[in-house]
Amino acid sequence: MGLQICIIVPVYRFKEMAATMNDKLSVGTTQSRTITVDATRTIDFMGEDCRVYATPSLVRDIEHTCRDLIVENVPEGQDSVGIIVSIAHTAPTLLGMAVTVSVTVTELEGRKITFEFTAKDALDEICKGRHERFIVDVDKTQDRLRQKAAKWQGG
Repeated sequence: MGLQICIIVPVYRFKEMAATMNDKLSVGTTQSRTITVDATRTIDFMGEDCRVYATPSLVRDIEHTCRDLIVENVPEGQDSVGIIVSIAHTAPTLLGMAVTVSVTVTELEGRKITFEFTAKDALDEICKGRHERFIVDVDKTQDRLRQKAAKWQGG
Protein backbone atom coordinates (compact mmCIF):
# COMPACT_ATOMS: atom_id res chain seq x y z
CA MET A 1 0.00 0.00 0.00
CA GLY A 2 1.35 3.41 -0.93
CA LEU A 3 1.84 6.56 1.03
CA GLN A 4 -0.83 9.22 0.57
CA ILE A 5 -0.07 12.85 1.30
CA CYS A 6 -2.33 15.84 0.89
CA ILE A 7 -0.69 19.24 1.10
CA ILE A 8 -3.01 22.20 1.38
CA VAL A 9 -1.66 25.72 1.45
CA PRO A 10 -3.62 28.92 2.01
CA VAL A 11 -5.46 30.07 -1.09
CA TYR A 12 -4.21 33.51 -2.01
CA ARG A 13 -6.97 36.10 -2.18
CA PHE A 14 -6.39 38.42 -5.10
CA LYS A 15 -8.68 41.07 -6.50
CA GLU A 16 -10.27 39.93 -9.71
CA MET A 17 -7.83 40.52 -12.55
CA ALA A 18 -8.53 39.90 -16.20
CA ALA A 19 -6.63 36.81 -17.26
CA THR A 20 -5.57 36.69 -20.87
CA MET A 21 -4.29 33.18 -21.40
CA ASN A 22 -2.91 31.96 -24.67
CA ASP A 23 -5.36 29.79 -26.61
CA LYS A 24 -2.89 26.90 -26.33
CA LEU A 25 -3.72 26.47 -22.63
CA SER A 26 -7.02 24.60 -22.47
CA VAL A 27 -8.53 21.57 -20.81
CA GLY A 28 -6.65 18.58 -22.14
CA THR A 29 -3.32 20.41 -22.60
CA THR A 30 -0.52 18.08 -21.50
CA GLN A 31 3.17 18.20 -20.81
CA SER A 32 5.70 15.57 -19.81
CA ARG A 33 9.20 15.83 -18.41
CA THR A 34 11.74 13.10 -17.74
CA ILE A 35 13.93 13.47 -14.68
CA THR A 36 16.79 11.30 -13.50
CA VAL A 37 16.61 10.65 -9.77
CA ASP A 38 19.89 11.94 -8.38
CA ALA A 39 21.09 11.87 -4.77
CA THR A 40 19.63 15.30 -4.00
CA ARG A 41 16.13 13.97 -4.84
CA THR A 42 16.35 10.93 -2.54
CA ILE A 43 15.79 10.15 1.11
CA ASP A 44 18.91 9.60 3.20
CA PHE A 45 17.49 8.66 6.60
CA MET A 46 17.44 4.88 5.97
CA GLY A 47 21.02 4.58 4.73
CA GLU A 48 22.67 4.39 1.32
CA ASP A 49 21.02 1.10 0.32
CA CYS A 50 17.56 2.65 0.71
CA ARG A 51 18.00 5.84 -1.31
CA VAL A 52 14.73 6.29 -3.19
CA TYR A 53 12.92 9.27 -4.71
CA ALA A 54 11.68 11.39 -1.81
CA THR A 55 8.04 12.47 -1.88
CA PRO A 56 8.87 16.17 -1.34
CA SER A 57 11.25 16.06 -4.33
CA LEU A 58 8.62 14.32 -6.44
CA VAL A 59 6.06 17.00 -5.51
CA ARG A 60 8.57 19.73 -6.41
CA ASP A 61 9.19 18.13 -9.82
CA ILE A 62 5.44 17.86 -10.46
CA GLU A 63 4.90 21.50 -9.45
CA HIS A 64 7.72 22.66 -11.73
CA THR A 65 6.27 20.70 -14.66
CA CYS A 66 2.84 22.30 -14.13
CA ARG A 67 4.33 25.78 -13.65
CA ASP A 68 6.42 25.53 -16.80
CA LEU A 69 3.33 24.59 -18.82
CA ILE A 70 1.51 27.65 -17.47
CA VAL A 71 4.38 30.10 -17.97
CA GLU A 72 4.69 29.02 -21.61
CA ASN A 73 1.04 30.00 -22.12
CA VAL A 74 0.42 33.22 -20.19
CA PRO A 75 1.53 36.77 -20.97
CA GLU A 76 4.91 38.02 -19.82
CA GLY A 77 4.71 39.34 -16.27
CA GLN A 78 2.42 36.55 -15.10
CA ASP A 79 3.41 33.39 -13.28
CA SER A 80 1.68 30.94 -10.97
CA VAL A 81 1.70 29.75 -7.39
CA GLY A 82 0.68 26.33 -6.15
CA ILE A 83 -2.36 26.25 -3.89
CA ILE A 84 -3.22 22.53 -3.45
CA VAL A 85 -1.35 19.26 -4.00
CA SER A 86 -2.89 15.83 -3.42
CA ILE A 87 -0.64 12.88 -4.20
CA ALA A 88 -0.64 9.12 -3.77
CA HIS A 89 3.05 8.07 -3.89
CA THR A 90 2.60 4.35 -4.52
CA ALA A 91 5.96 2.89 -5.56
CA PRO A 92 9.64 3.58 -4.85
CA THR A 93 12.04 4.79 -7.54
CA LEU A 94 15.70 3.91 -7.14
CA LEU A 95 18.60 6.33 -7.29
CA GLY A 96 19.64 6.70 -10.93
CA MET A 97 16.32 5.70 -12.47
CA ALA A 98 14.53 7.98 -14.93
CA VAL A 99 11.03 9.17 -14.07
CA THR A 100 8.54 10.68 -16.51
CA VAL A 101 6.13 13.19 -14.97
CA SER A 102 3.01 13.79 -17.08
CA VAL A 103 0.55 16.58 -16.29
CA THR A 104 -2.81 17.36 -17.90
CA VAL A 105 -4.96 20.45 -17.48
CA THR A 106 -8.37 19.24 -16.28
CA GLU A 107 -10.06 22.50 -15.25
CA LEU A 108 -9.70 26.21 -15.99
CA GLU A 109 -11.62 28.49 -13.64
CA GLY A 110 -10.59 32.13 -14.01
CA ARG A 111 -6.99 32.20 -12.86
CA LYS A 112 -7.14 28.79 -11.16
CA ILE A 113 -5.79 25.86 -13.16
CA THR A 114 -6.28 22.27 -12.05
CA PHE A 115 -4.02 19.45 -13.20
CA GLU A 116 -4.12 15.70 -12.89
CA PHE A 117 -0.73 14.04 -12.97
CA THR A 118 1.07 10.72 -13.01
CA ALA A 119 4.71 9.78 -12.77
CA LYS A 120 6.26 6.53 -14.00
CA ASP A 121 9.68 4.95 -13.83
CA ALA A 122 10.81 2.07 -16.06
CA LEU A 123 8.91 -0.46 -13.95
CA ASP A 124 5.98 1.20 -12.19
CA GLU A 125 3.52 4.05 -12.07
CA ILE A 126 4.94 5.68 -8.95
CA CYS A 127 2.27 8.27 -8.24
CA LYS A 128 -0.90 9.97 -9.33
CA GLY A 129 -2.76 12.96 -8.05
CA ARG A 130 -4.12 16.43 -8.51
CA HIS A 131 -2.53 19.88 -8.31
CA GLU A 132 -4.06 23.36 -8.41
CA ARG A 133 -2.19 26.52 -9.32
CA PHE A 134 -3.26 30.17 -9.43
CA ILE A 135 -2.03 32.64 -12.04
CA VAL A 136 -0.61 35.80 -10.51
CA ASP A 137 0.73 39.11 -11.73
CA VAL A 138 4.41 39.08 -10.68
CA ASP A 139 4.69 42.84 -9.99
CA LYS A 140 1.55 42.89 -7.83
CA THR A 141 2.69 39.78 -5.97
CA GLN A 142 6.08 41.36 -5.27
CA ASP A 143 4.32 44.47 -3.91
CA ARG A 144 2.15 42.37 -1.60
CA LEU A 145 5.17 40.45 -0.34
CA ARG A 146 7.09 43.68 0.33
CA GLN A 147 4.10 44.99 2.29
CA LYS A 148 3.94 41.80 4.33
CA ALA A 149 7.69 41.90 4.99
CA ALA A 150 7.40 45.51 6.17
CA LYS A 151 4.58 44.58 8.59
CA TRP A 152 6.53 41.59 9.85
CA GLN A 153 9.65 43.68 10.44
CA GLY A 154 7.60 46.28 12.27
CA GLY A 155 7.96 48.99 9.64
